[in-house]
Amino acid sequence: MALIKSISGIRGTIGGKSGENLTPEDVVKFVAAYAHWIKTQNPKKTYSVVVGRDARISGEMVKMLVNATLTGMGIDVLDIDLASTPSTEMAVTHFNADGGLILTASHNPKEWNALKMLNSDGEFLNAEEGESILKIAENGTINYTSVDTLGKVTSANYHEEHIRAITKLELVDVTAIKEKKFKVVVDGINSVGALIIPDLLRALGVEEITEINSKANGHFAHPAEPLPENVKATCEAVKKHNADLGIVVDPDVDRLALIDENGVMFGEEYTIVAVAEYVLQHKKGNTVSNLSSSRALSDITQKAGGQYFASAVGEVNVVAKMKAEHAVIGGEGNGGVIYPELHYGRDALVGIALFLSHLAKLNTTVSELKKRYPEYTIIKDKITLSPGLNVDKLLEDIAKVYHNEKINRIDGVKIDFSNGWVHLRKSNTEPIIRIYCEAPTAQEAHELINKMKENINNSFTN
Repeated sequence: MALIKSISGIRGTIGGKSGENLTPEDVVKFVAAYAHWIKTQNPKKTYSVVVGRDARISGEMVKMLVNATLTGMGIDVLDIDLASTPSTEMAVTHFNADGGLILTASHNPKEWNALKMLNSDGEFLNAEEGESILKIAENGTINYTSVDTLGKVTSANYHEEHIRAITKLELVDVTAIKEKKFKVVVDGINSVGALIIPDLLRALGVEEITEINSKANGHFAHPAEPLPENVKATCEAVKKHNADLGIVVDPDVDRLALIDENGVMFGEEYTIVAVAEYVLQHKKGNTVSNLSSSRALSDITQKAGGQYFASAVGEVNVVAKMKAEHAVIGGEGNGGVIYPELHYGRDALVGIALFLSHLAKLNTTVSELKKRYPEYTIIKDKITLSPGLNVDKLLEDIAKVYHNEKINRIDGVKIDFSNGWVHLRKSNTEPIIRIYCEAPTAQEAHELINKMKENINNSFTN
């Protein structure tokens, strides 16, 4: 079992010993540190924090601990309960709150949960802010409030407001979507996607919706990460119901995976590519994704007359780069669409709305749409490290070997070749190097990644 403390939040398995798992004691400790940090950002009389959660089994228990701790710190709680991650992010600014806590372990199995922390803009904390909270938790003395200044808990809802905000977007064409009379299969993975996605589709004019894994009870019907090997039953359901599209999300609805009318995965890497093509057709500008995302986004951006920029891996890094480069669309290759016209956060819901608008206006099928984009194969692999290995030196050695190629060092080492790229980065949570590789064909991708592994293994022995 595990407890992982990082600048991006606290996640761990429920039960076991405190300090080694995400126990009630650990929840209180880190929420109190977050509350203390909130108060240091803007000294004033009253504070409020939005709390939302996915539907995993431990969610209600963790929420009660979180709400009690926040009120014990003198902070009012706006409890929106079962809500997607993007809904919680947007609720922070909607309610003019001082921050937000999302209780979700994203695509991790049901025994996991996590505390994901937001600032007053409804965005994830940056590295410096996250590090400050970790230091407060480990070293600081927390002062809880007196009985006369306890916070209060108020139930709130942002479900309908989120959907309404999406339907009002200029590039979301509800009329075009409604006219196409799409048939859609939704796999809500027994979490909050099962609650909000069907409502979104109905608001977009989609009337024929087949819902599977639709009970938001946290008993995930399949592994929660929306990968092809995990959603075979969903692919079969698309074919069985003669649907035009299948939609699969992770438990907190920030990642979007799509299935074509033949029951074939569209490819998570291509979610942002398709949505970006549509946005760039109507609004000229730049795009951003992280270093481990498909080159296809760069290709279509340049074709549309914009500039593509790469960030370090992690949503907070993508968002910072998008703001710096004034990107009109961005995201991550795991199906995370970030559309600034709505908010700066990965949002499967706005991804669905923009994708359906694109599909409707082109009057085409999902499989034909995929043929519009450059075809690449991505391989994701890893190498286990030997104890005491100097990973930074190893990565530096690899960069020297390929000094004649285009090298990016903002997050590990990314090497761009004429026929593809390889990205090496050390894990913050495991003794491994992650290796991501992309090329036009599977054979070329395997050749690139095998050559890179050979170079790494040679560095081990030198």
